[in-house]
Amino acid sequence: MKKTLLAAALLSCTMAARAADQNDAAPLAPVIVTATRTAITVDDALSSVTVITRADIERLQPVSVSDLLTGLPGVTFAQTGGLGQQTSLFLRGTNSTHTLLLVDGVRVGSVSAGLAAFEQIPVEQVERIEIVRGPRSSLYGADAIGGVIQIFTRRGSHDGGLQPSFSVTTGSNKLLSGQFGLSGGDQHAWYNLAVGALHTRGINACRIGAAEAFAGCYTDEPDRDGYRNKNLSANAGYRWDNGAELGGTWLRNLGEIHYDGSYQNRSRTVQQVAGSHLSFNPLQAWKTTLSVGQNLDRYDNYENQAFVGYIYSRRNQASWQNDISVASNQLLTLGIDWQGEHIDSDTGFLASHRNDTGSYAQYQGTFGRNEVELSARRDHNSQFGNHNTGAAAWGYHFDDGLKLSASYGSAFHAPTFNDLYYPYGSGNPNLKPEKSRSAELGLSQQLAGWNWAVNAYQTRISQLIALDANYYPSNISKARIRGVEGQLGATLAGWQLQGYLTWLQPRNEDGGANDGKVLPRRREHTARVDLDRRFGAFGVGATVFAAGRGFDDAANRHRLGGYSTTDLRASWHFTPDWQVEARLANVFDHHYETVWYYNQPGRSAFLTLRYSPATR
Repeated sequence: MKKTLLAAALLSCTMAARAADQNDAAPLAPVIVTATRTAITVDDALSSVTVITRADIERLQPVSVSDLLTGLPGVTFAQTGGLGQQTSLFLRGTNSTHTLLLVDGVRVGSVSAGLAAFEQIPVEQVERIEIVRGPRSSLYGADAIGGVIQIFTRRGSHDGGLQPSFSVTTGSNKLLSGQFGLSGGDQHAWYNLAVGALHTRGINACRIGAAEAFAGCYTDEPDRDGYRNKNLSANAGYRWDNGAELGGTWLRNLGEIHYDGSYQNRSRTVQQVAGSHLSFNPLQAWKTTLSVGQNLDRYDNYENQAFVGYIYSRRNQASWQNDISVASNQLLTLGIDWQGEHIDSDTGFLASHRNDTGSYAQYQGTFGRNEVELSARRDHNSQFGNHNTGAAAWGYHFDDGLKLSASYGSAFHAPTFNDLYYPYGSGNPNLKPEKSRSAELGLSQQLAGWNWAVNAYQTRISQLIALDANYYPSNISKARIRGVEGQLGATLAGWQLQGYLTWLQPRNEDGGANDGKVLPRRREHTARVDLDRRFGAFGVGATVFAAGRGFDDAANRHRLGGYSTTDLRASWHFTPDWQVEARLANVFDHHYETVWYYNQPGRSAFLTLRYSPATR
């Protein structure tokens, strides 16, 4: 439970965890950086966290990031159709704009809509995902009301030599995807270069009758809505003997998506994330990190072949973080973040840019069996003025790996440019920033062979932004979200079992006509079970996911029925480096909707050939 600057060195070991897992020694607890912006082990985290590794991705065989995350504690997705269609994440019942997405430390998301395009992130380029649930505005500023998700792209190893990787997948709806990468490194350097592509003819996004029902499609086009994606990524860095490190990452996605719309039905998209960092120790007890990054999003919209319009957004960002060891097992973090947002569109906005500067401080201390985390932050937004947020957490470690934790935190979210001004002259320029207060109590245990955790929380949000019956954004005076999350992991007779359960009560408490209604597109209950086992070179597994009811609108007139899906998978390492993977998704061909009147894929089959020397 030590929190010294030596923990920062563990971060370099995180990406080499696959090699460590192959040894006979007992596995070490994963190291995460997202929860505190410093390197700590999962055992030391005082927040509810989930870590997904590259080995987990290859075992579960997802075709998208949402496919991978669906059913994890507190995670609900709403998707307007099949693969590649707009995907919104609701973490712990908060709005889809209330989850901060980072890619290699760079803040990602459309400046106009405030949404992170999870559907555009290629899962084959992902090395690791860290999910931190609960408010994190005291460390990251705006948007982190529900939590923070950080995606790390694939990174070269320190084993030396050049290591290629290759995969190709074919599947239902004429899906074809491929990825090729080259990576390597030595004790000081690492690098990874990768290129990938995906194509599918898709499914019909809207079911027939959408126009008559005034659903979100507003038109009926009984055709298949295809999706294409081309992506490139690069990741490189160098670490000197004195601990200084210089690194950089770059990810670019080019997409084309067809959908059903009344005045546009096709978009060409560009999403780009770039970042670099330099860290070093001016003094033995002081580590400083300088980082810069940029996120670009562009959507060119068409009706058939005719150009309709575009939206372009850019976010530049920079930060300076200082980690100071003030005493044994006590770490003080001080930092400054800056970001500048800019938007351009053919329709025009009444305002097109703004910036935010935030300064923060965090203290982490361990005193015997007790852990303490305290953090505070002040943000100045050029549009909405100053906002103060804070958080406090305490944990106590009992015998036998049992840990009790309690936390409280505040957060805020500024209205997006779309909320305020889109389309031109519309929107609601009188919107106020959303503010939240959250309290949480957790109990967990880590033992050899099995682990479990239960977290109960309540979040109150004031000035929550929601669309009214006329799709006009307005502030709801109050909303209250209560939830309980459970996790269980075990190894039984060679079978790897992982289970997740979420009970959620997201309620509107504005005192008006919708008082007591369920907030839109949240599921009140979800459960997921993953079961896997290896038999020598062969692996088999299954995932069962179930979701309770939800509603698509604030008045709860449009019900989203509960549903369940079952996925089966198998793999065969026919040589140490080559593997064949097969997956059958939605085995029982259940029909369901996560957005009212939008279809989801039925039974689907996928077959993958993978070459990956690093996974021996």
